[in-house]
Amino acid sequence: MDTEFTIEYETAIQLLLSFFIGTAIGIEREYRSKAAGLRTMIMICLGSTIFTEISISIGASSPDRIASNIITGIGFLGAGVIFKDNLTISGITTATTIWISAALGMAVGAGEYFIALAGSVVVLIVLTVFENAKQVISRIHQARTYKITIPQDDSFIALLETELKKLNLKFLQERQMKNTDDYILLYEVFGSEKKLHAFNVFLSHDTRVKSYEY
Repeated sequence: MDTEFTIEYETAIQLLLSFFIGTAIGIEREYRSKAAGLRTMIMICLGSTIFTEISISIGASSPDRIASNIITGIGFLGAGVIFKDNLTISGITTATTIWISAALGMAVGAGEYFIALAGSVVVLIVLTVFENAKQVISRIHQARTYKITIPQDDSFIALLETELKKLNLKFLQERQMKNTDDYILLYEVFGSEKKLHAFNVFLSHDTRVKSYEY
């Protein structure tokens, strides 16, 4: 039995467009050395497009179920690039980029080209232009959670808070824990990058501070 092979030009264009969208986003992530880089973003965008195309071509009775399954699968990928390092969490932007790349791929597969192209432009603006804005804001104001280990010395806590006030840093003591030999203090500290650096210098030079992290 002969099988006729036909070229679906629209499908080919969709795959090509999906490839270019994934490449554009992936290059930006690769440039910043993120966990999900060029190849990952291309595969995510292409995969979402292919799944959407297949769901339409087979005439799925409930295409929204396939779409929801794509989103669920992407959620697992996104969770894999989020890391908790002591008191900080990283990878959230990369995880959301994976999520939006899948959405753009689905838009291409559904034939919603304007949504895909306009969305891609907005995503690239957010990832590039807004990165510079983020750095400017970060220099002006940051919020850091400090975990400071000191000997059991109540007088040092007063000294610590005096130093924070001297540097014009706003702060909130979230928790104070006590073990056999030490106090472990958790402070939420707010201020400019320059003032927070000065506070780090204070903690580094005071011999009573056994350790600190943020």
